[in-house]
Amino acid sequence: MVTMTGDYWNHNTHYHGVVLRNVPRGCGEALDVGCGDGLLVRRLAPRAAHVTGLDRSPDMVAEAARSSGGVGNVDFVEAGLLEYDLPEDFYDFVCSVAAIHHMDFAKGLTAMRGAVRPGGTLVVIGLANNGGPRDRAHAAAGLPAHYFHRLRNRRRAGDPDAPVMDPDMTWGEVRDEALRLLPGAAFRKHLLWRYSLVWRKPR
Repeated sequence: MVTMTGDYWNHNTHYHGVVLRNVPRGCGEALDVGCGDGLLVRRLAPRAAHVTGLDRSPDMVAEAARSSGGVGNVDFVEAGLLEYDLPEDFYDFVCSVAAIHHMDFAKGLTAMRGAVRPGGTLVVIGLANNGGPRDRAHAAAGLPAHYFHRLRNRRRAGDPDAPVMDPDMTWGEVRDEALRLLPGAAFRKHLLWRYSLVWRKPR
């Protein structure tokens, strides 16, 4: 394990680039749902006027605040998404990495959707279960990529010891429900057993 105040790699942080590429120019308020130790919040900080990290784990929030002490435009809130009174149409950018499967998917996505201002962007990186032969074949295809990146990043490998949970929705179920709730969203399956969901809220 590496020091969590620094940069580290795992299957979730591998896709932080997908998140960062979709931050809108001139971003004012950004929100990271399920922020864990705050690594993504710190990566978002140079791209937004202010970033809020939201997590229901008191240990993760404490670590995030400690690790982000030198970053002036971030703060952290200890709360679950569905219990937190999010302001409507407020954030220019909302993201969540490997967190939505810890809650009711439809309720979580609806809450994040409502928090994005018109013209703002929502990005979700998540996990799903294999639902058939095609899913299992795609999962198998990810093994070479997994070993390649693990070897390449062996000195940076790390895990913030965040709570873990297996997803209960299949890839197809996630895609169908996401596109129902977020018409026009871009859904993509990635090799390292993650999907990305990118949606811009209509003005």
